[in-house]
Amino acid sequence: MPKKKTKRDHKPAYLRIATEEAFAPPELLGRWKAMIEKGGNLDQGFVDQWGYFLGQNPRSIGIASRVQDIGEQRIRDMDSSGIARQILSLTNPGVQVFDAQTGAALAISCNDQLAEAIRKYPDRFSGLAAIAPQNPAAAAKELDRGVRKLGLKGAIINSHTHGEYLDDPKFWDIFAAAESLDVPIYLHPSTPSARMYTPFADWGLEGAIYGFAIETSLHLLRIILSGVFDRFPKLRMVVGHLGEGLPYWLFRIDFFHRANVASSRYPNVRKLEKKPSEYIRENVWVTTSGMAWEPPILYCQKVLGMDRVLYAMDYPYQFVPAEVKVTDDLPISASDKKKLYQTNAERVFGLRS
Repeated sequence: MPKKKTKRDHKPAYLRIATEEAFAPPELLGRWKAMIEKGGNLDQGFVDQWGYFLGQNPRSIGIASRVQDIGEQRIRDMDSSGIARQILSLTNPGVQVFDAQTGAALAISCNDQLAEAIRKYPDRFSGLAAIAPQNPAAAAKELDRGVRKLGLKGAIINSHTHGEYLDDPKFWDIFAAAESLDVPIYLHPSTPSARMYTPFADWGLEGAIYGFAIETSLHLLRIILSGVFDRFPKLRMVVGHLGEGLPYWLFRIDFFHRANVASSRYPNVRKLEKKPSEYIRENVWVTTSGMAWEPPILYCQKVLGMDRVLYAMDYPYQFVPAEVKVTDDLPISASDKKKLYQTNAERVFGLRS
């Protein structure tokens, strides 16, 4: 007689794929530490953020240990929280704090190490290529190598690079490469650029609490309003933290963009082929990283669509295994839960089922 299944034996009818999960090779952290200790003309957000995470307080030590591990410790953590696969990406600020030549060389090294970890654990890891936007031609070339040779599934860009944003056409070789390769760009947060950093830092708001969302949503809006998606209509972008607040603002963004175009008030603002909200609904996907909270998840699914929201944990910065239960318990159908956890990620990142 077959053994009767118990609740403990039950397995969900989907794989949990976590799509915004960070890593950093030890030598990269070593370079960052040396830069901070040497001082000079460095981005203050980078100095404050990694001066803390490279420190000796218990939280920093734990995160620094986990972010460097792309082997057994990470897999144990995945198993403890029911995560079948992580899509790994080089942690903020990646190679974007270096000069163009150094950043491009380090991107190659980091991507080779990531690809080696994926080859070792092909059933558990996939990855996004690190690139150095400060050298756009080299960045496009490395994205091509990462996808074609290493099997990576897109690119990670940690928001601004030395205070510059991707709406500047000098960076558009990167968008052209991503569209041609049919892979997404994940626009990950960084601390606000130097021009707006201090008002956030005065009250500890520069990082994940608030500044990350403002910086990244600003960056994405600049990309949209510059006409990037008119020039590259098949380009796909992914943003974390449930869209960095933008889904809440869609109506207002459309209304006042239309008004700004009509008034000719701003020289850079021009009519686009679509409303800004349409690009967000058609060219952008959002992940739940760091947002294990039922109301905004359901809201994003409602206004963007069930096919547009992907699961992420934000490991190791927000490694809270109990938060997986929040997503497990969402009041949505089993088929929609499978989209959230698995099939949306498989489609966006070109993963095999």
